[in-house]
Amino acid sequence: MRRHAHARLAALLTSLVLMSAAVAAGGTVHARTLSDDTSARARQWPFTLPSLPSVVEGGGWRSGHLQGMAFDRRKGHLYFSFTNLLVKTDLLGRPIGSVTGFTGHLGDLDFNRTDGRVYGSLEYKAAKAFYIALFDAERITRMNMDAQSTGVVSTVHLKEVVEDYTADMNGDGVFDGNTANTPDHRYGCSGIDGLAFGPDLDRSGHSRLTVAYGVYSHTGRTDNDHQVLLQYDVRSWRKYEKPLVESAPHTSGPDSPDGKYFAYTGNTTYGVQNLEYDGYSGNWLMSVYKGKKKTFPNYSLFVIDGGKRPQWGEVRGQEDSEQGWLLSLRPRGLHDEKTGLYGYEATGQYGLISLDDSRSYVAEASTSGSGDDVRQNGRAVLHRWTGQKPNPFAPLQQS
Repeated sequence: MRRHAHARLAALLTSLVLMSAAVAAGGTVHARTLSDDTSARARQWPFTLPSLPSVVEGGGWRSGHLQGMAFDRRKGHLYFSFTNLLVKTDLLGRPIGSVTGFTGHLGDLDFNRTDGRVYGSLEYKAAKAFYIALFDAERITRMNMDAQSTGVVSTVHLKEVVEDYTADMNGDGVFDGNTANTPDHRYGCSGIDGLAFGPDLDRSGHSRLTVAYGVYSHTGRTDNDHQVLLQYDVRSWRKYEKPLVESAPHTSGPDSPDGKYFAYTGNTTYGVQNLEYDGYSGNWLMSVYKGKKKTFPNYSLFVIDGGKRPQWGEVRGQEDSEQGWLLSLRPRGLHDEKTGLYGYEATGQYGLISLDDSRSYVAEASTSGSGDDVRQNGRAVLHRWTGQKPNPFAPLQQS
C-alpha cells in the first residue's frame, strides 16, 4: 500500500511541477474548442495535456538556424534542432543537455512515444548519404555531448532517398551534385527534411514514421510540383541501426519504404521543412518555404486530408507517364481556383509540434549578436488552431 501511495504522490508532484512551470512561464489552462477544420475523430480524441508555458526558450547558439522541435510529454522535455546541434531543455527553457559535432544537416525532429527516442532527418549530400538519426533521449544529460563518440546517436540509411536524389534524369551519365540548376534529381529531390510519427496513410492500422523529401526550387521543370512522403515501420529498425561515423558513411537500412505518396502543391523551396500529424483533427500539416513558380499560389502551409484514402493515379508533370498513390489536400483555407489548390499563409517552417488538443507549439527563429558572437535563437510559442484565413494559428496570450 505504501508503494502505491508513493506512486500516487509522485504522479501528483509531477503534475504540480508542470503546472508551476506553466504559471512561471505565463501559461494558462484553455478549454478545448472545435474549429471549422476538425472532424468526428477530433471529438473522440481522449488525450489532453495540463497547462503549458506559452513560451519555451530554446536558447541562442553558435550554430545553424533552428530547423525543428520535438516534445516528450511525459517528461516535460523539449528538443530543438539547430542544423548541426541538438538542444534539450525543460519547460522553463533551462538547458539539460546538447549533442554536437554534426557536419551534415540535422533537420526536423519528432519524439517516438513507443521507444522514448528523438528521431531527426540527417543529410550528408556530398557523400550521397541520407539518414534518420535516432537520439537516446534519456542519455542526453550534459552539454556538448559528441554525436560520434558518446553513443547517444544511431543512424538508419534511407536507400529510396539516395536513389531519387542521385537519379540521372537526362541520361548523360553524370551526377550533377547538390544543385537546383539541373534536370537531375527525380521529383527535384534535394534530400529529406520534414518528418513525423502518425498513422499509416494506407489505413492498415499501424503507426509509421513519415519522411518528406526536400525539393529544389526550379521554375523551369514540371516534375517537381509534388511533396513526396515516405512511410516506414520502425519497429524492426534495430537491426539496421549503426553508430554515426561521418568519415565512413554506412548504408544499413531498409531496401524500400513501406509506402510512397505524392501531394500536389506546386513546387516549393526545399520541400517540406516541418511535417506534423495532428491527432486532434486527423490531418497532416506540411510547413514549407514558399515556391517561386508564378502559376501556383505558393502557400506556406498545406494540410493533407487524413479522412481521405490515397488514390492511385497519375503523378503529374513527369516526362514519362507515372502512376502513384496520391494524397488529397483538405478543402479548407485559402483557395486558388486556377490550380484548385488549398492552403494557408502560416509560420511553422522552423518547428511545429501538435499537442493533439487543438494547441500547437510553433517555432520562432531569430539571429542575435555580431562579429565572432553571432547566435541562432529559437523558441516554442503556444498557439491554437482556429482554421481561419489566412493564418490558422492564433497565439495563446498570457492570462
